[in-house]
Amino acid sequence: MKRVLLLIIAIAGFAVVGFSQAKKPTIMVVPSDNWCIKNGYVMNYDEMGTTKVLPDYKTALQMETDLLVTISKINTLMADRGFPLKNLESVLKTLEQESAEVAMLGSKGGGAIAESPIDILKRTANADIIIQLTYQINQTGPQRSITFVLQGLDAYTNKQVAGAQGTGSPSFSAETPVLLEEAVISYIDDFNARLQEHFDDLFENGREIVFQTRVWDTSDIDLEEEYDFKGEKLELGEIIEDWVYDNTVQGRYNTSSYTENIIRFEQVRIPLYDDRGRPTDTRRWMRDLRTMMGEPPFSQDCKIYTRGLGEIWLIIGEK
Repeated sequence: MKRVLLLIIAIAGFAVVGFSQAKKPTIMVVPSDNWCIKNGYVMNYDEMGTTKVLPDYKTALQMETDLLVTISKINTLMADRGFPLKNLESVLKTLEQESAEVAMLGSKGGGAIAESPIDILKRTANADIIIQLTYQINQTGPQRSITFVLQGLDAYTNKQVAGAQGTGSPSFSAETPVLLEEAVISYIDDFNARLQEHFDDLFENGREIVFQTRVWDTSDIDLEEEYDFKGEKLELGEIIEDWVYDNTVQGRYNTSSYTENIIRFEQVRIPLYDDRGRPTDTRRWMRDLRTMMGEPPFSQDCKIYTRGLGEIWLIIGEK
């Protein structure tokens, strides 16, 4: 009886340790687009001839002490609950240094970077979840209160996976970060639980991305070209689709478009970590397929093109 009791205690102990060591999503807190636009912290970005208005995080952090301290307070609340953090200000400094180095090196053909500044920020931060913060100070006579919105967004899909909003109690003297903490504290644990549920789903079922395979208009083949491959005669598109099935978590994907020139796969679930325990991104996931395309019977050069974090193209025919 004593041995049984000790065994139960040991099992319970292992369960507690395992739960406490469960992986948590890496997060980064940023001011929302709405907050940046309302407060005039924006920059214009040209994307293939179309002007886009994007938030200017660097200037906002330099000019708004309240914002800097408020983000720091959210970071503290999350860190106290065991969530790994990427600090926005530090990531921006790293990105600025990297951009300066790239500018000094130059490019082979003089082409521009094919990512928006926000996409580059997300890639550099390598965060699983982006928490967008919106807040507004309400003034009623001598009393101040704060209304806040927190949105947890999957960094790869931009889908909202958690949310919290509310207004704190009025105060005569409390500073903005204190007002925020008092307003957020009753919502933060439910918010974090939803973040963790989403990350657990990623861990079990894979990260969701979009994958397209295309052919250059100068290519001498298309996706209906037939090959003898592994004892079968298959079209190139069918071979690629089989590869996607074999390299997704539980074969999860959806083929939304299939022609001789393009196949678009959506809701593609790729592993969160590779077999060496490293985080998997779209480019690392795609490398084996590019290698396979370069070998017989295909012998095709391919270009990998990434669109932000969550979409990747393999273009067949040349680099």
